[in-house]
Amino acid sequence: MRISTAVSCLLCALLLLCAIPASAQIERAQTERPWWYRFEEGKLLFRSGAYGNALIAFEDARRSRRALFTRMEQDLIRMLSTPEARPLGDSLYFIEQFIAIRNETAAAAALDYLFHRVPRASVGGSANRVLEEIDRQKSFPEAEFWMGETFMAEGELALALLQYQRAWESRGLLQTPAFEVEILYRITHIHQMRQEYMEMERLATEIITGAGPAGQPRDDLWASALLRAAMIRLLETEGVNRFISLYRHNNLVTEPAHRLLGFFLNSTRRDISAAEHLMFAFLIQNTVIIDYVLRRHFDFTFTTLEDLMDYALTRPALVDFMEETEYFRTAFYFSTSLYATGRTIPAMEIWSFLAGNAHAGIWGERARLNPAPYLEPAIELP
Repeated sequence: MRISTAVSCLLCALLLLCAIPASAQIERAQTERPWWYRFEEGKLLFRSGAYGNALIAFEDARRSRRALFTRMEQDLIRMLSTPEARPLGDSLYFIEQFIAIRNETAAAAALDYLFHRVPRASVGGSANRVLEEIDRQKSFPEAEFWMGETFMAEGELALALLQYQRAWESRGLLQTPAFEVEILYRITHIHQMRQEYMEMERLATEIITGAGPAGQPRDDLWASALLRAAMIRLLETEGVNRFISLYRHNNLVTEPAHRLLGFFLNSTRRDISAAEHLMFAFLIQNTVIIDYVLRRHFDFTFTTLEDLMDYALTRPALVDFMEETEYFRTAFYFSTSLYATGRTIPAMEIWSFLAGNAHAGIWGERARLNPAPYLEPAIELP
């Protein structure tokens, strides 16, 4: 199997680190640059294309953070193990008083550092909970994620997947909790590249239906089956322009997952589900475009897709957005899924919209070559 230069550098660094005794690593953590500094340095190296050095920097950051919290853990355990501290039990209140009286500077510094990172109330006044939290803080999901990014840049999919999975397992420590969905997208993308479509579908569905950091569904509109049914009924009876006039949904977090699932379900002839996901993707795309227009023209009123495109295609930012979100491809497969499920009115409206748009590329060409939406003769997996 091919092993890249960057991976070779990291493996050599890991071998050297493993040869250093744990106590020496802890002492080194006290004098070297902070873990967060090495982490930021690694990101700069990654963005400059120095992937080998970036991997070493991320590994240094991960190791330094683990060594720091290991030292904090040992300082507290050493203090709690003294004969004078044992009778204090699990009460953090009495233990902190003991630390102050005895001038236990190392233990005091460990607690100060911990409570700078986590709320004091989270440990519930328990010394055992403090030790558990310190042990939990040894993980570094951001470093795991960026190591995954570096492996991806080097084309090492298996190693990248391992790092993303490690980042996902410790996602509770993310400084930006909402970033966890980016990790899921990376894992989903690797399964897509490896043609592991069952796992890809499962993870894309989890992105949409799973709960975010606040405990709410990432896509609250999708979570309502009754509302989805009402949306599809309106679309079926009154057409796509009326549908976009009445509904707005700007959930860009789940748009790529809806789009990916829509393409995949369409290609596997599960058109009912495909139509729902593509309906959401297309609605989100148009909502973003309409919101952009409204911020510049407050009196704008959506009428038709054609009129919206007359404005959107003259704005470079919107053109870039439409290319990034595969706007016309989404419209094409949305139309074919609707047509396959018997919803001919909106299907033909979208098909005509594609056929009449000179900027729709291959999707417009396909629409112009056929009078009605058609199913691809060959399976086109995403």
